[in-house]
Order: sequence, then structure tokens, then C-alpha cells
Amino acid sequence: MDQDPYKILRTLPSSKGDLKYYSLAELAKQGHAVEKLPFSIRILLENALRNFDDFAITKENIETLLHWQPEASDKDIPFKPARVLMQDFTGVPAVVDIASLRAEAVRKGKDPQKINPLIPVDLVIDHSVQVDYFGTNYAYQKNVDVEYERNGERYQFLKWAQKAFDNFSVVPPGMGICHQVNLEYLAQGVIARDGQVFPDTLVGTDSHTPMVNGIGVVGWGVGGIEAEAAILGQPIYFIMPEVIGLKLTGELPTGTTATDMVLTITHLLRKHGVVGKFVEVFGPGLDHLSVPDRATISNMSPEFGCTVTYFPIDGQTLRYMEKTNRSAEQIKLVEDYCKANMLWRENEEAIHYSKVVSLDLSTVQPTVSGPKRPQDKILVKDFNQTFQSLLSKEYGRAYISPDKREEGRMSNEGGSQPHSHKSTGIADVAFEAKEKGGLKTVDIRIKNEEFTLSDGSIVIAAITSCTNTSNPSVMIGAGLVARKARERGINVKPWVKTSLAPGSKVVTDYLDSANLLDDLEALRFHVVGYGCTSCIGNSGPLPTHIAKAVEDNDLVVASVLSGNRNFEARVHPQVKMNFLMSPMLVVAYALAGRVDIDLADEPLGLDPNMEPVYLKDIWPSQEEIFEVMNRVLSPKDYAKSYGEIFDGNEQWQNLRAPTGKDYAWDESSTYIKEAPFFKDLSVSVSEPKDIKGAYPLLVLGDSITTDHISPAGSFNEHSPAGQYLIKRGVSRPDFNSYGSRRGNDEVMVRGTFANVRIKNKLAEKEGGYTKHIPSGEEMAIYDASVKYKEKKTPLIVLAGKEYGSGSSRDWAAKGTYLLGIKAVIAESYERIHRSNLVGMGVLPLQFVEGESAEKLGLDGTEQFDIHGISDGLKPLCELKVTAMHSKGKQTDFKVVARLDSQIEIAYYKNDGILQYVLRQFLKND
Repeated sequence: MDQDPYKILRTLPSSKGDLKYYSLAELAKQGHAVEKLPFSIRILLENALRNFDDFAITKENIETLLHWQPEASDKDIPFKPARVLMQDFTGVPAVVDIASLRAEAVRKGKDPQKINPLIPVDLVIDHSVQVDYFGTNYAYQKNVDVEYERNGERYQFLKWAQKAFDNFSVVPPGMGICHQVNLEYLAQGVIARDGQVFPDTLVGTDSHTPMVNGIGVVGWGVGGIEAEAAILGQPIYFIMPEVIGLKLTGELPTGTTATDMVLTITHLLRKHGVVGKFVEVFGPGLDHLSVPDRATISNMSPEFGCTVTYFPIDGQTLRYMEKTNRSAEQIKLVEDYCKANMLWRENEEAIHYSKVVSLDLSTVQPTVSGPKRPQDKILVKDFNQTFQSLLSKEYGRAYISPDKREEGRMSNEGGSQPHSHKSTGIADVAFEAKEKGGLKTVDIRIKNEEFTLSDGSIVIAAITSCTNTSNPSVMIGAGLVARKARERGINVKPWVKTSLAPGSKVVTDYLDSANLLDDLEALRFHVVGYGCTSCIGNSGPLPTHIAKAVEDNDLVVASVLSGNRNFEARVHPQVKMNFLMSPMLVVAYALAGRVDIDLADEPLGLDPNMEPVYLKDIWPSQEEIFEVMNRVLSPKDYAKSYGEIFDGNEQWQNLRAPTGKDYAWDESSTYIKEAPFFKDLSVSVSEPKDIKGAYPLLVLGDSITTDHISPAGSFNEHSPAGQYLIKRGVSRPDFNSYGSRRGNDEVMVRGTFANVRIKNKLAEKEGGYTKHIPSGEEMAIYDASVKYKEKKTPLIVLAGKEYGSGSSRDWAAKGTYLLGIKAVIAESYERIHRSNLVGMGVLPLQFVEGESAEKLGLDGTEQFDIHGISDGLKPLCELKVTAMHSKGKQTDFKVVARLDSQIEIAYYKNDGILQYVLRQFLKND
């Protein structure tokens, strides 16, 4: 077979010797309009040319890319990433799956070592640290100690995998978050491997993998299921995307931040509609955006709904590489290759985009987003008024200004009287509740300290990793806000749980060099860990007296965080409103202690002389921020931090791990269990059958996220997962989180659809409940699924628009499969979750345009037959559904089978993508 059918293989001289590459410039000389292709499409084209084998990647695939049109198409595109990035929450189950594939290979008499990563995999342990301790100089060490106590078994498993698998490296806990480690260290721009040079590309098991698009690397988030397939040599297939051009002009005005910009862009692109599309940024405004600013935008791709937000490589990219200690040889290779191969940012005016969305950066204003979705933009000047409206609209509480809240103390008839509550580790605490006009407040007295907690009080203020902590401008800005507040003698309010979770140790180094870490710590923003904390629900418990006041009085309290996700119950189950904002505003609002404040006209607090201190008094100028940045940012900090990135601390180094190529499963383990998907797998595949007699397990509305579906956060002893652990001798304090137990399917299936805020229309109660339709009994979703399984009754889910938006959680699909759900019928899907459902053998079906469960008059108590599956599936084919109500009413309607390609049909027929891979291995070995 000719692996160079277009005769475009050329040689690039470099310090690493002569390197072969597939030349897009040569294609252009042959008359192909490469210059009209978006840069991101050019990279996909190069990928197909280089990996062409006329089997998995065909000449038709190449031609489809070569003739990309702005309206895109429904044709398949194959993609073989150069590497895979994982975090530990999704990485543990992925490694469990690969170890389980090895276990089945052993049972079939095969060599387990032949099941091995075929491309480099970097797993960063960053999702397990929790903010149990805060506001003290010992918080970091104690959180690390607790992290190892909770997760030692998982970490032993990962350390085993690092030795057992080739091409597999682990970044130990406490070194940074995967996105920032990727941006600052792992990403190379271009890769020289096996005598070839080509663009650095990847997929990651975290939906915010596109952050690396900011340094010119094409990469996006996939579920663990797709990532595992890529690791084992399978191309990732997706439909040819549209590419939306985001044209930036102007410069950010004084007083605004990169966070304000990105929240503005999030609102703009979500409103425009970019779900499943590529976004590529161009225009003169790009000249003023540093790589950290660009990465802040790219990081939010899942919040827009797009696959990537790509920034082509240019001079800013090279300057960032130099600042972050990439070698001179590597930087030269990036520049030479990109300029030789039409991947350098130039001639933007020649590119044809599907559509262009424009933003003048000079129009950006200070912005926050919330309280439930990242695209819900609120201008800071309107924040107070918006909160008042939300309080009335969503909770039926009339707003009372803080200066009038002393009136209206509750009577015996209206609520609680003052009482004391003894809590471990604190003295007696007195509570006194008040209410006026529906607004609730609680006076809290601890020893000699007294304060009032009310609707709108901020109980969590988190400078959390991910979106912002890669960006020195806003981190140094936050330190300067803290310094100026400290100089003016004001402090964070006593009811606010504060935390600082940098994305890498480099952040602490430059804050320390600028003497700003002391200022942040003076306001109780101590480092609590290096990892994803509040942004993924690892906020830890609220202080006991705060938690009790909130719980007993149903207070509508808030969190402010510099992350990117604020879905319901994600940050903390007791916090009903969550607002995204810059680290600088996080500090400011923590000083105020409440969200119902007009920062332009109301003081953040009073200094010791009772003089008011306003936001304008402590807000640093751009000149101040840049002066500190220029003084303290140094490649030496990156060299120091990343020179020891794989070493880990003493606890990691002393951690004893199993040995051997085939993992020795421990039946008593409640953390790591062999995956049930591959045991005793038949080598042959049977044709799929129609689904008959299925009952809905859930009937859901719009915008159901993977946070609603996937087990996440903490859980209590009364839940099915809690009962499972208690029966196995695990005490309540040792439950840990669902995320930490992703390697145990028996815990995870019990937590699927168990989010405390999910609204299942079949149940009266909010949370993880449903109605078992044959009996009419309301029960936990897992318990109902067990009853259905006893009768071998298949299950389905009915849902609205944007089903499965949010993080790339593989357990949202795995749990769905294990509950016995055979199909989901939704109005529309987010990209990753639909793909994951297919990867688990669950059939994603879509109502035809204009139809929905509600419009069809379906209440979810019907029994469903899905016809046409056994007739032979084709990509995007129509199937017929019959819904029979118990009263005899029959409803027939059509749905589209969202199996978007032939390979997805093959995955579905095999009951999943990994079953497909394993069968290929068993047949060919």
C-alpha cells in the first residue's frame, strides 16, 4: 500500500536531524485550496494523511477533509491523537477497564502484555483533594494527609499501572491540575517521533482539555470510553464539523479581566449556538491576548458547547513557550514546522469559516455568571438587582435591604427561638432566626463573636483551579486586591469559607516572589491543595454552625468561585446559588460577605476607624499588575516545578504498590473492582434486536447535565450507595466521594441519577427517585432498576434538549448501562455524552424536529416498543416507537437513531467500544 498517495512527504532539517513530514504546502501547489481551510481543519487533514492505512483511515476520509466546506457535512472524520491526557477521577475507571481487558485476555489464554497503551498517556492525579481544612497555614498539609488516607488504595492501583503498562506516566498528587500541567509542560506544539514531525494533538478525559487550544494544540475532551479506545489504537470518529470563526477586535478596557472576557464570550457563543462545532479565533484583537488569556477562553469550550476553541500558533505562542521553559530547540522546531506547513497564523483573511461571530473586546464589562449555568451572564453593575429578582422569582422571598433586616424577629408561631447547639471542636453556638417579607436571616453567636447569616450570604469563596489559575494577570491581581484590603484594615467576613487551589506550584512560586501569598493568607486565602476543588464539588463541609444555620432555616446562600462550572448542587449541596467570576472579584465579594451589594456605591466594609472602604479603593491598575508580572515571572520557576513533576512527595514515594502485569483483584475492596463489562465475553457478535416492553426509568426536562446523571460529590448513609458501603463495614466518615470510588461499579451504579437536584417527572420527591410503574411505588432509582431487572424488563429515559451537557463523565454512560437502560429518547444531545452512550451500547434516539415527549402527550407511564433495530441499522436512520398507555391509548412516533457512522453501529452491535476492541484482539491474536 502506498502510504503517501499524494506524494507530499518532505524533509524538515532540525537540531534533531532530518524529520519527515506531510506537506500541506505541497498539496496547495497541486491546486488544492488549503489556504481557505481553517487551521484546525488543516491539522485534522495532516492527521489523516499521516495515519492513512486505507482501512481505518481511507482516501475518502482524506478527500472529505481536503474538500471541507463551510456548511460541513454528515461524513465521518477519523482522528488519531498523538497522546492522551487523563485525570484520576476518569483515569481510575479507564485503567480499571484496561486491566479488566487484560484479565479477560488471561481467561481466554492470551498474553496480557499485548493489551497495552499504543500512544503516550499522561495521568495527572488532581481531582481527589478536598477542602476539609482551610484558612490556616496547616490547611494544605492536613488536606494532603486526608487525601492519602482516603485514596491510598486508588493511588496504589495507579502506581501499579505506571509500572505494568508501557507508554503510561503518572503525575502524583499535589503537583497541579491536568489542564495547567498540560499547558505549561506537556504540550509541545509539534512532536518529533520516529523520524517524523507533526502537530501535537490529544484527547483528554476531562471536558476542559481544550484549554490547550490556547497554545495552538488541537485537543478536546472525550469520555473515558473513547479515550481508552484511542489508547488501544482505535481512531476516534466524528462528523465533519462546522468551524465558527470568532473574530476579536479591540482591547480589553481598564478595570476588566480575562475572566470578564471569557464569561462574555461564553454567553455570546452559547446564544449563537456552537454545540458540536469547532470555534477558531482570529482577528486583530488576538495580537493583544497572551497565551494565558487565550487558554482562559479555550478552557470554557464545554461551557460554549463547542469541541475546540482553537488559537493558531504565532509569535505570542513562542513567547509563552520561552517563558515556560520550553527548550530553544523545541521552540525553533515549532516555528520552522508551522511556517513550512501552513500552520502559522497568517493570511487569516483567506480562510472560509462556516459563520463569523464578532466581539469588540473594548465593549467587555466586569461580569459574573450564575447562579446555575456558566452561560448566564450578569454584569457586575446589575448583580445586586439580579439577585433580588432571582430570590423573588425562584424562592418566593421578598428582598429586604441589609439595613432593615433587624426588624421582624420570628415568633413562636413563625419559627425557631434562640437556642444553643453543641458542635465538636467549637464552643456553644447560639442561633436566632428572623424573617420578614419571606427573607430569612439567622443571628449566630460564638463566644464573643456575633454575625448575621441571611439569604444572599456568601459561604464559599474559592480561587479554584482550572479556568483562571493558569493566568498570572488575574492571580497577581487577586493578590494585589488582598494586599490593598489588608492595608485598609478590612477582612473577609467570618462566615465565608475561603480557599486557594492553584493550578500548579509555579503559581505559588510567583505569588511568593511578589510577597502576595502573605497578603492572601492574611485574608484566609491559604493554599488548600493543588487540584480541582470547589469547581468539581470537593469544597468540603461547611463549618458545622454555618451548615446547621443553612439547613435548619432553608437559607438561600451563595458561593463565588473562579472556576468554570456552577451547575446545581455541584459546588456544594447546601449552596443554592453559585457564581463564576475572576479571582480578583472572589476576594472582593469575600470581603463583602454577600452577593446583594452594589460594588460601585456600597462599601465592602469599614476600616478600624469606621471609614468605608470601596472596591475602587482596593482595585489594582493594569500597570500595577504588569509591573509585578514582569518582575516575578521567570522560566526558572517552571524549570523547578516541572523538573520534579513525576517525583511526588514523600507519601507518594513511600506508597507500596502491587507488581505483575495482570492485576490481582481484591474481592474485599470497596474502591477497585474488576469491571463487569468484559467477563466471559463471546468472541462472536449477535445482531441487535428491537426493544420491546420498556418502561421509562426517568422522564426529564431540558439541560440535564452529566452532573445530574453521573455519581459525583458526597453521599449519605441512607442512599443506596451508602447502604452498600455500610453493609461492607465502611463507616460514614470513610465514605469518601463518588469520584474517588469510580473504580467500583457497584458503588457507582447506585449513585447514577442520584443527584439531589435532579427532577424526575415520575417522582414526587426531588433527587434520585422514580416511580416503579407496575406497582406505582416511589423508590430510589437504583432500587427500581433492580425490580425491573428481576422481571427482565428493559428501561428507557425520556428527556428534553441538551441532554448530557457538562463534563465528560464516562460513568454517566456506564451507570446508565448498568441500570438496565437500553435507550435514551431526547430532543437533542451534547456531543460527548451521546458518544459515550454509544460506547456503552446504549442507543441514543432523538425526537424528530418539533416533537417532544410533552408534545406527543407522553407522561412516562407508558410501555414502549422500539421497532426497526433488527431490520439493519444505518447511520442516522429513522426508527418507529410505539407507546402504549395502561388505559389503552397508543401513540406512534418516529425517532432518529443517533448512531452517526458505520463504526458507531459496529460499537453498538458489540455492546460497546471496548468490547469491539477486545473482540478484534481475540480474533487477531
